[in-house]
Formats: sequence, C-alpha cells, structure tokens
Amino acid sequence: MLATLRKAGSLARATSAGQRRFLSIHEYQSVKLLNSYDIPTPKSIAAKTPEEAYEAAKQLSSTGSVIKAQVLAGGRGKGHFDNGLKGGVHVIETPEQAKALASKMIGAKLITKQTGAAGRICNAVMLAERRDPSHEYYIAVLNDRNVGGPVLVASAQGGMNIEEVAAKDPNAIITTPIDFENGLSKSEALDLAKKLGFKTEGAQNEAADIFIRLYKIFKEKDATQIEINPLGETADGHVLCMDAKFGFDDNADFRQKDVFALRDISQEEPSEVEAQKYNLNFIKLDGSVGCLVNGAGLAMATMDVLALHGGNPANFLDVGGGATPETVKKAFEIIVADPKVKSIFINIFGGIMRCDYIAEGVINAAKELSLKVPLIVRLKGTKEAEAKEMISQSGLKIIPFDDLDEAAHNAVKLAV
Repeated sequence: MLATLRKAGSLARATSAGQRRFLSIHEYQSVKLLNSYDIPTPKSIAAKTPEEAYEAAKQLSSTGSVIKAQVLAGGRGKGHFDNGLKGGVHVIETPEQAKALASKMIGAKLITKQTGAAGRICNAVMLAERRDPSHEYYIAVLNDRNVGGPVLVASAQGGMNIEEVAAKDPNAIITTPIDFENGLSKSEALDLAKKLGFKTEGAQNEAADIFIRLYKIFKEKDATQIEINPLGETADGHVLCMDAKFGFDDNADFRQKDVFALRDISQEEPSEVEAQKYNLNFIKLDGSVGCLVNGAGLAMATMDVLALHGGNPANFLDVGGGATPETVKKAFEIIVADPKVKSIFINIFGGIMRCDYIAEGVINAAKELSLKVPLIVRLKGTKEAEAKEMISQSGLKIIPFDDLDEAAHNAVKLAV
C-alpha cells in the first residue's frame, strides 16, 4: 500500500529534472478538464498578464480569491522567486494586490524543492475563488501493479503529504480496485464516500459522482494518474476538487491530440526537448562525463561504473537500436552544449546497432563541432572491426578501449 501511495505522489509531482515520460499539465488546464466532465471546482481564471490578473480578481471579488503561480512543480506555496518574492500562492484581498503579485510572478522563475536551484519560469497565474473547506480529503486514480489494474486511493486525511500519511498511519488509506471496463458502480462509490466520513447524504452523493467521473477521465484520456489533494467538503455540504494534478501516457499522444496540445515545453529542460525531436532518450544530469550509449540497461550500467570509479555522469543518453550517423551527431551536439562536460564516454554494444554507424556519426560530429573535450570510445559487436578502422584512420584524438573498467576509469580521470 505504501508503495502505491509513493507512486501516486511521485507521479503527481513528476516534474523533476528527468525526461518527460508522463505529460503533466498546469493546474488551470486541469480545472478546465475536470469541469468538462461536470466535476465541480472553485471558479478559476487563468491570467497571463498583470492586467488579466486584475480583471480576474475583480470577477472573484464577492468571494475573495487566491493567486497561484502556474509552474509544473510541487511545493509552490513554500517556494520563492528569483526576484525575491516569497511563495507561489497568496490570498488576494483586492484586484490591485492581484495585479502587483502577478507582475512579480509572471516572467520570473519559481524555485521549489522540486525544481532545483535553477527554478522554472512562471508564464501564467491562476486566480481561484476562496472556498474554505470544513474538511479535506485525498483522492487519486492510478494503475496499481499489485492489483493489476486501476485503483482509487483515498484518505480522510487530505491537504497534506499523502506519503507521510501512509507511512504514519497505513489504515488511513483506503484502496478500491476499479473494474477497467465498467468503472466504479454508484454503490461502490457511495460506500467509499461513507467510509471516508462525508457528513450528509447530499455530500456523499456528490463525492460518489466525482469518484465515478474521475475514473471516466482516467480511462478516456489515457491518464497515468489523477490526484485531487485536497477534495474539500464545504460548510454548506458541497464537495469540490480544490487542487488537481494530472499525468498522461506519452504513448497515447497520437489519439489524445487535445490533451497533448496543452504541453508546455517552457517547463522542461531544453536539451531534453531537443533530444525528443530526434527520438533520443536523454536526461540531463549534473556530472562532468558525457555519456552516449545504446540500450537503457547498458546506459544505466555505464553510469554505475563511472560512479564506481569516482565520476559523475553528465547525462543519461540511450541512442536506441535504430540510430543513424545523423542522430549520433545530434546526440553529440546536445552533450557538448553542456559546459559541465569535461570528457565524453561512448559505450556501444553492437547488436541491432551497427558500430560503424556510431563511428561515422562520432567522426563527423568531432570534425564539425571542433571537439575539444577528450573522447573515450568502447565499441563491441556488429561491424566492430570496421568501426575501429574508421576511428584509426580518422586522424582524430579518439581514445579507444576494449575493457569497460579501463574505459570508465580513463573517462573519469580525463574529466577532472
């Protein structure tokens, strides 16, 4: 159960410095999606300029509002901007205050515990009406490996870190398996609402309908997770999704064009965005040894052996089995664009991938990019002899090795 909750939390905040595997969308986009399925939320208005924030706050003046920085990262409320503004979430009392805060948020970078020191650019804010809940719940829909299908994970202890809740009190978590084809029945959803402690019959029915519709979104939109934290029960007996995080399976982009049109690449690492254009599996890291490897398993092993010899990889890069000299050259361009890279380690096992293709791409890249950093190459497998001959005849300072440990040791040594 704890593993399920950790997965829910990590997926919901899958915006760290890794490659995009699950598309995440902004909160204001999540609200629109929820509303399109008749799931109630506080009224919310997105603003991309201070003037729009002013007008939005005027529209919400009868209830008061909250302004939220629209950045794909958790911990926004406790974060800070690179211009000194503290907090990415503020209660708004007047439209003038909304305008002033928006002018400091929009265009600045919000730094949270999940963004790293570089932070993420804030291009928009969301103004939401203030609807103070009398009780907060946690709801998530996700696939559970142990169950072998989708589940609805719920807790009456919402509005806080759900992984911590699960660790301290596992009994506070209720997991309900969902029939993939038919979803939750109304009776199942009502039973869950009663277990969670929704007070009135009206609130129980509203909560049950929300559970049913959340799974409908999950299935119809190819979501990997939906997290509502908190799901609020208001003093007047209504139930609202107060905050929502969505993730969608990248493999479904061909049939979820409307969802994937919401992608905001300004929230992603630019080098990773560029790599995706060439079908390169690339993740930027913080080390000094650039890596170019074929196969995810070998790439992970390469990173491990570099660490074993005291080095740190600058990236994860799997060129795959169908790489061409052109894609290898592009991979090099991405690696050498990182000023932290002090050496490059190429580790290729030629099964499907031909070593001579790698060698051709390496040679072309080294010549065209006037490569200055040391280049360590280990090639084994298909067309290995031809590849080594090409490197030998290239006239370039490319250092070949057959032994993995020896190659890694030298890559680390030359990166110092």
